[in-house]
Amino acid sequence: MNALLKLWERVRPHVVVFDPVLSVTLALLVGASVLTMYSAAYDFPGRFDGHIRNLLVALATLWIAANVPPAWMMRSAVPLYVAGVLLLVAVALFGDVSKGARRWLNLGFGRVQPSELLKIAMPLMLAWYFQRREGWLRWYDFAIAALLLVVPVVLIARQPDLGTAVLVLAAGAYVIFLAGLSWKVIAALAAVAAAAAPLMWTAMHDYQRQRVLTLIDPSSDPLGKGFHIIQSTIAVGSGGPWGKGWLQGTQTHLEFIPERTTDFIFAVYSEEFGLVGNAVLLMLYLVLISRGLVIAAQAANEFTRLLAGAITLIFFTYAFVNMGMVSGLLPVVGVPLPLMSYGGTAMVTLGLGAGLLMSISRHRKLVQS
Repeated sequence: MNALLKLWERVRPHVVVFDPVLSVTLALLVGASVLTMYSAAYDFPGRFDGHIRNLLVALATLWIAANVPPAWMMRSAVPLYVAGVLLLVAVALFGDVSKGARRWLNLGFGRVQPSELLKIAMPLMLAWYFQRREGWLRWYDFAIAALLLVVPVVLIARQPDLGTAVLVLAAGAYVIFLAGLSWKVIAALAAVAAAAAPLMWTAMHDYQRQRVLTLIDPSSDPLGKGFHIIQSTIAVGSGGPWGKGWLQGTQTHLEFIPERTTDFIFAVYSEEFGLVGNAVLLMLYLVLISRGLVIAAQAANEFTRLLAGAITLIFFTYAFVNMGMVSGLLPVVGVPLPLMSYGGTAMVTLGLGAGLLMSISRHRKLVQS
């Protein structure tokens, strides 16, 4: 017994002490994910197994990231950002074209989607930048930060990949906002964006304009562009208060819900678990976001505060946009539901983000800048 105690004393400093609230919340979300995916992928051979594999890789990534000290995060910020931008340029020049979009880079042993890297590299870079400028911020510092943000966003939007571009833009914008951007500037930017809306409309691709028009009136093309929204809203509403029961969703198993294992998995969940199930799921996301904001508020320095706040709000953006999209309140932009939708790259990115939150929660003492 004494030998075991001595061994534990030597190993304990190197064992991650996970944030209990965050850990329990993530575990419950993973449990809901497994149940929902089993039902959604019932007629997709190999899809459920693939989802379990993605979850395990994401959890391994979470554990590794939770072991990374904030000082290492700061040192990796610039290299990750530069590598991400260079990979985006490589995609624009040499990327594989799939379904009319150039988003993937073939490395010989497999394909990667570099835009996913920017969802974490972007807030890392801007948090590092504002940490360096802490106490000396001027208006041009925010302008430089905006330029650092615009470059990858434009490259991603040109692929075109509107969903990922929105997420990367949001990730960077959250850091700039949390760094102290004036509300007056935000209001002015909102006014400029509203005034520029007609120009933005003409600059959009045809399929992007069609998504907005379909959102306004899905019935204008019920068997074409409006099919996704119409069927997903039927599934959400047909669940009623208590849902039809696990594996009993008719919209799901009669294959009326398109992309039911990826972007529209919330429709599957809503049909089978109903309003009560939705309330539970919303509560889990609310606890996750609330805990993340608490971790940000208690962070050791400016870098970890900004990074934790941005990562937390990225989770919020994922959940808000996906649920709004499936419910017919927002255009369809291809944003997955956090930890629920099938997809390896997005799952690993979210696992990395959750792991960084764990690390920031664990390292409360000041780190070297």
